[in-house]
Amino acid sequence: MAMEALLARYGLLAILVGAGIEGEAVVIAGGVLAHRGLVPLWGAMLCAAAGSCIVDQAWFLAGRRLRDNRRVAAIRAKPAFARALGLLERHPTVFVLGFRFVYGMRTVSPIAIGTSRVPARRFVPLNALAAAIWGCLFTLLGYWFGNFLDPLLHRLIGRPHVLALVAATLAIAGAAFWLLRRRRSALHQS
Repeated sequence: MAMEALLARYGLLAILVGAGIEGEAVVIAGGVLAHRGLVPLWGAMLCAAAGSCIVDQAWFLAGRRLRDNRRVAAIRAKPAFARALGLLERHPTVFVLGFRFVYGMRTVSPIAIGTSRVPARRFVPLNALAAAIWGCLFTLLGYWFGNFLDPLLHRLIGRPHVLALVAATLAIAGAAFWLLRRRRSALHQS
């Protein structure tokens, strides 16, 4: 099966799962797929919002139900958790609406909210609204980015050596970013 056929068939599912696991990079890629006509734009936005909302709801429930669990306790010991809790106590509504837009706060924040006194009846609609805004915004960013990416790809396809160099550079940059992020995470845990 050709790559485009695979993306057309499983692209929305990949966006749904990837939005919850990886976040912005997958959602922006979903917008590029929509620009290329491989998935519908409305579907990419809906899957991005739903994936983010579902995973954040699960983290909230984990914080609420498992607050005494050793894994949740380990997350609660992180400095990012203390920052999240401090902001949450001062501005609960703004925090719930905005945490997914702040780098480094996306996973720890719903757990912090779950351990707080914020009721589920308040978190669920705010989480859904914020996920919808986030999903649409980053999908549209990818869609817009597709306007610039398409002409570049058409020029590079005729030059396979340049395309290979660009792919290798992106792969190295991605690996370096992943390693730096992992190292930063390890430093925050200690």
